[in-house]
Amino acid sequence: MTSIESSGGQGGQLAEMNGFANPGLPEHKPRITDSSPTAERLAERQIAAWFIVSMIGTIWFIVAYFLFPVGDSGALVRIHTMAIGLGATAALAGIGIGIILWAKTLVTDAEIVEDRHDKGGGTEEDQAIALEILNQAKDESGIARRSLIRNTLIAAVAIAPLPAILVFRDLGPLPGDKLFTTLWGPGVRLCKDIGMIPEQSDIMPIRAADVTIGSAFHVIPENLRDSGHPLDEKAKAAVLLMRVDPNELNTDPDRESWGVDGIVAYSKVCTHVGCPVALYEHQTHHLLCPCHQSTFDVTNHCKVIFGPAKRPLPQLPIAVDDEGYLVAQSDFTEPVGPTFWEINTRETNA
Repeated sequence: MTSIESSGGQGGQLAEMNGFANPGLPEHKPRITDSSPTAERLAERQIAAWFIVSMIGTIWFIVAYFLFPVGDSGALVRIHTMAIGLGATAALAGIGIGIILWAKTLVTDAEIVEDRHDKGGGTEEDQAIALEILNQAKDESGIARRSLIRNTLIAAVAIAPLPAILVFRDLGPLPGDKLFTTLWGPGVRLCKDIGMIPEQSDIMPIRAADVTIGSAFHVIPENLRDSGHPLDEKAKAAVLLMRVDPNELNTDPDRESWGVDGIVAYSKVCTHVGCPVALYEHQTHHLLCPCHQSTFDVTNHCKVIFGPAKRPLPQLPIAVDDEGYLVAQSDFTEPVGPTFWEINTRETNA
């Protein structure tokens, strides 16, 4: 292997020994850390300080994760996000800035031109030269003799993955049967969601006669006003109720009894990533998810006609009770929400 460095010093000697002229590299200009031991020690401390900042950021992330729980309010979510975000920023930026500063101030910056090897394995001489280069790189970086930098870098890199492992806790276990069961059940009335507190008693049940062709309602189960139901239960039970001209519906024979004179109900939770399907085009009878534009055809059991969703919106079987109110015949017969790899294997998830 032949190496050519800029003229002057060791580079010029190597070029002369190998019989090569300077290929045009500018003359190497020494840095202040190359000539001043004081500046070199200061740079070493600065680099170590950035690695320590990274360690502090990692520790702060872990502390903030437990110190500022997410909670149910937007303010708590913002505080939690800001606190762990600052920790993650310090953890990653500390390592990055420290390494950049190390390369800029302490690692040898002499420019080198090396010949490309021919294809195939190297000779024993080439292998010896390669080993020598690795040893030279170790010496030039100072990783062996700069114990302060080496130890702080190893410590910072070692604990940096801990926040990621901690965050995996939020993913939780597989949902099991949770997506197969909602608050809907036999005889549960469909009620207008008018944005009131679920515990209030004046949630409005919907009569079949009140649903006109072309109309659409966001509905929730009547039993949601019972106390003790968490917010995610309301989200899973959200339903869109629409009425379409029965002549325009392509009803599956197995689902002929799931609607009432053109009135059909489908889960509002998109089967892609769980965004709320909230846009209904009554002229085309399409439901649109605003997040990723998945589009579902109401006239064809909400099958996907566009977008990344992989399966139709689950249909809620409905009927009319003795007082003319719309009620659920049962819960959803399939899991609501985003598709996951075991969504159709209830036994596996249980």
